[in-house]
Parts: sequence; structure tokens; C-alpha cells
Amino acid sequence: MSTNPYRSLLTYLAHCHDGNDINELLTALLTDKERHEIANRIRIFDLLERGVTQRDISEQLGVGIATVSRGAKAMQNHDVSALLATHRQND
Repeated sequence: MSTNPYRSLLTYLAHCHDGNDINELLTALLTDKERHEIANRIRIFDLLERGVTQRDISEQLGVGIATVSRGAKAMQNHDVSALLATHRQND
């Protein structure tokens, strides 16, 4: 196992067989609030990709505009568009 904790996390996630395994791992690792914040970040990415305004996202998710702005900045810095498109195809 890697000595880098983040790499170890990625390895554990990669070895999960399905969504139930991932859920079990994330439930063991993260608090309810942390899981909710991660889920909101993913939702922010998705809504931004669909062209929803930052203000509307803030209102829909009940988060501050600064939270949405951080999500938008993260999305600019990391190309997650392909991942979002794959997710939408699987819905």
C-alpha cells in the first residue's frame, strides 16, 4: 500500500466493486456533513455544466454563493466535463 494517504484512498476506492462498497467506505471515512459537502460539490459541477447560473445553484442547493464560486473555480482548474458526461449517460 502506498505511503501517500491520498493515493491509499484512491486505491481503496478503485478496489470497490460497486456503489454499495463505495458507500460503505465513504460512510466509514466521512461524517454525514463531509459526505453532503462532497455530494453538493458534484451537484454544483453538474449544474454549472448544464448552464445554470451560480445564483440559481446557490438557491437550489441552499449554499452560499462563495461555495458555488469555489466549485466553479475548481471546475475551471480540473477538467471534469468528460466525467460528468459519462455520469449523465449512465443515468
